[in-house]
Amino acid sequence: MALGTNQQTVTTAANFIPELWSDEVIASYKQNLVLGNVVTKINHKGKKGDTIHIPAPVRGSANAKSANTQVTLQGDTHSVVNLSINKHYEYSVVIEDIAEVQALSSLRRFYTDDAGYALANQIDDDLFTQSEALQGGTSGAGVWTSAFIGGDGVTAYDPTANTNTGNASDITDAGIRKLILLLDNADVPMDNRCMVIPPIAANDMLGINRFTEQQYIGDGNAIKSGKIGSIYGMDVFVSSNCANETAADTSTVHRVGLMIHKDAMALVEQLGVRSQTQYKQEYLGDLFTSDCIYGVGELRNNAGVAFVVPST
Repeated sequence: MALGTNQQTVTTAANFIPELWSDEVIASYKQNLVLGNVVTKINHKGKKGDTIHIPAPVRGSANAKSANTQVTLQGDTHSVVNLSINKHYEYSVVIEDIAEVQALSSLRRFYTDDAGYALANQIDDDLFTQSEALQGGTSGAGVWTSAFIGGDGVTAYDPTANTNTGNASDITDAGIRKLILLLDNADVPMDNRCMVIPPIAANDMLGINRFTEQQYIGDGNAIKSGKIGSIYGMDVFVSSNCANETAADTSTVHRVGLMIHKDAMALVEQLGVRSQTQYKQEYLGDLFTSDCIYGVGELRNNAGVAFVVPST
């Protein structure tokens, strides 16, 4: 018995051609990734293993040369940073035939955009969690124990201050300069430094003359996702994904920003964003999945610093 003439063709199934889905997901992923774009990115795609060992050499020093004596040999013991590739995240949805037949092509665009956004957010979340360890803190503790307040850049953030509501304060020009001094004193290169701030801090920075005056803005070229300008030679990126910090009263929530050099943390990508589709007859629909495999870790503890600002 003939099956009829209702076969699926490249025309009727155009919304589910994997190449198109993949391209759109990757575009959305790149557009929404903020913190992942400003740290060191290590490409481990197509390679085996679950840990990357990165040498961490100790800086040497110059020695005076005396006449008729041998040179002084550098005898430092170098260390190694181990980065685990232990994160595998996916975004999946089943689109039933009736939806595929009746829906506009905007349905595809929604899911591809949402998949890229979700995966980018997850990576940024993991990097923000890793940033808890900067300046001697503990990653994964849920508390930025080594953060400063945005107002002056030198006062340690204390979630128990002000009757357990915390002592977070609005970012200021003086606070930014003190944070810069902290990195300068740690011999962190000025090149490749940036700030990643929550929207509330971006609003406050619009009131800082050094940020709004044209000579400090730069050429206004916002090629990188989230870039809103520059201050003191650093690009400034705004991200709604900046971490929350809950004060000791558990009801007061602050926001965390970062001043960071790219060598402070690393993102290792073993499997870049991948998209696949498969027809599932038991559901009479197409299963769409995007996933990625990666790891995050700290490279240089003193090359970045967190600061806490109020959420409103």
